[in-house]
Amino acid sequence: MNNTPKQVLIVAGEASGDHHAARLVEELHQRDPDVHFAGIGGERMRRAGVEILVDSADMAVVGLVEVLANYRFLKGVLDRMRRELRERRPDMLILVDYPDFNLRLAATAKELGIKVLYYISPQVWAWRKKRVYKIKKLVDMMAVVFPFEVPFYEQAGVPVRFVGHPLVDEVKSELDRAQAFEAFDLDPQRPVLGLFPGSRRSEIKRLLPTVLQSAELVQQKMPQVQFILPRASTLSDEFLAPYLAQSELDITVVPGRRSYDVMRACDTIISASGTATLEIALMQVPLVVLYKIAPLSYRIISRLLKVEHIALCNIVAGERVAPELIQHDATAEKISREALSLLADAEKSAAMRERLGKIREKLGGSGGSANVAALALELLQG
Repeated sequence: MNNTPKQVLIVAGEASGDHHAARLVEELHQRDPDVHFAGIGGERMRRAGVEILVDSADMAVVGLVEVLANYRFLKGVLDRMRRELRERRPDMLILVDYPDFNLRLAATAKELGIKVLYYISPQVWAWRKKRVYKIKKLVDMMAVVFPFEVPFYEQAGVPVRFVGHPLVDEVKSELDRAQAFEAFDLDPQRPVLGLFPGSRRSEIKRLLPTVLQSAELVQQKMPQVQFILPRASTLSDEFLAPYLAQSELDITVVPGRRSYDVMRACDTIISASGTATLEIALMQVPLVVLYKIAPLSYRIISRLLKVEHIALCNIVAGERVAPELIQHDATAEKISREALSLLADAEKSAAMRERLGKIREKLGGSGGSANVAALALELLQG
């Protein structure tokens, strides 16, 4: 019997992936403490015991043009990870979202006969659907987090298992609203607008100046409003400082890993599109969603999109619960107008909270991280 500890290479190229991958590692270590993990990730994966070879903060870019601008660096990282696969010969490669990079790495793993588990599906059901046939050739198992993804992969003949969305368990705050106000030194008699400009540096560069301008317009109409901004763990205070210095707003900046407590204090949130919109929805906070990338990237992507909504919260809901301001519509004027309508209209805000409450039911039961860890161990052992 071979008692050699199992080796796993794991890749999470963004902040949300780092979080989900860390939970997977923690759950799997509870089942088998001897499994060794190495790969691409951030601080959460490092704390979970992963040997970090490349920091995911350097990998987080969004949009085709942005990827091309960072092509040399990303190609260098891909070459390194291919070497790691060849030299380490791990028992399994676990890929978390980040499809354009990860599918290339999966091809190398396939050549080497290394098992590939893909956790958190690329949004192939939304655009570039033909990628599902590439996935079929490269991936041994898809672990999906949305129930509607299962029939999509089954129809293409891809091995798939619904594990449940990890956010169902994770999105919660131990604070009630009064405690959240006290924790962040906010006035409970004044409304709070949350500013969630994203976790990627490219998002901050593209969105934060406009978000701050919209906040200034909100303050002109509603002088009593308070602002709070959670800083993602992938960003430093030094990176945010130049943007914030250009605004005269009094903004409470909260360091990473307290975003759910921040949500608890908010009456309304202006958020970049992405996982955060689903987290905010699960906390039932009214929100305005922004999506803005390089113009050329958007022209290409908009022709390929096969879904009616951009925001994950709306995709899961199957309807436009939160307003989406996309590309040229993501102006300070329009953002501030939507945010003000939610801050000032209690009935409209309450109605959105009620509709957001139904999203949790659509995501299925709890235990997402535990389920995918059990699946990973099953593949490792079998």
